[in-house]
Amino acid sequence: MAEKELIFSLEKTYDLYFQLLRLSLDITRYAADRIDARRNKLRPTEEDLNPNTRFADNHFVAQLSENEQLIDYLKKRKLSWVNHPELIKNLYDEIISADFYEAYMNAKETDYEADKEIWRKIYKKTLLNSEELDEVIEEQSIFVIDDVEIVISFILKTLKHFEAENGTEQELMPMFRSEDDREFGMKLLRCTIENGDEYLKIIDAHTRNWDLDRIIFMDILIMQTAIAEICNFPTIPINVTLNEYIEISKKYSTEKSGTFVNGVLDNVVNQLKSENKFIKVVSFKK
Repeated sequence: MAEKELIFSLEKTYDLYFQLLRLSLDITRYAADRIDARRNKLRPTEEDLNPNTRFADNHFVAQLSENEQLIDYLKKRKLSWVNHPELIKNLYDEIISADFYEAYMNAKETDYEADKEIWRKIYKKTLLNSEELDEVIEEQSIFVIDDVEIVISFILKTLKHFEAENGTEQELMPMFRSEDDREFGMKLLRCTIENGDEYLKIIDAHTRNWDLDRIIFMDILIMQTAIAEICNFPTIPINVTLNEYIEISKKYSTEKSGTFVNGVLDNVVNQLKSENKFIKVVSFKK
């Protein structure tokens, strides 16, 4: 059941990757509709009839809108922003008020790279910091409320690799980089659950001055998982594991958790080394 839940949560995060890519299409379409509406006014001005269409005609978005992988995935998973027109409008209004948008629209010349760069800035400076977008995403799924920053980082990588000559066949990012990556998550989950009691005893031995019932549950869970990684993945350097889980504790637990988790795991590593409980293929000093 836990493995199914993990895969489901990863699938929802991958959905979010495609949804946020789709967002660029919907915002651009909204911009084009605004231009058409102004042109069709009863008494259009000269500016209404001859608008700056650089944003609406963005070449990167035009290429993305015809991407075969994106079209197939959105259709298969039934992903859209159709129920959130107000979000599209508000994001567009925020974008056009930004200094980087004004600079893009008023540049003497533009090209494909400039069209990618404006969307890199939109994702990084506007969408990443939008509380309204966060609220809508949270309403759609509790599984991805903490994943927006990660997903946008992958979108920025996607933008970097986009090439005009790849046309509709430009590759998007896969859900897993390799089968090894998928298996890593499954193995880590299994090892943590199956050896949870053993790892709990190890933690208890190094928190003598603490009652386990009084230690924050998230800290215990993080340390159990860290110990599972240390004991079962010999190719991952110890310092890499420690640094990762200390950062996780800072984000998902309390302000003091980083220091606490770091201290306990340091002692755990020293014990395991003295008992020859694990062998690292690569070992680095902290």
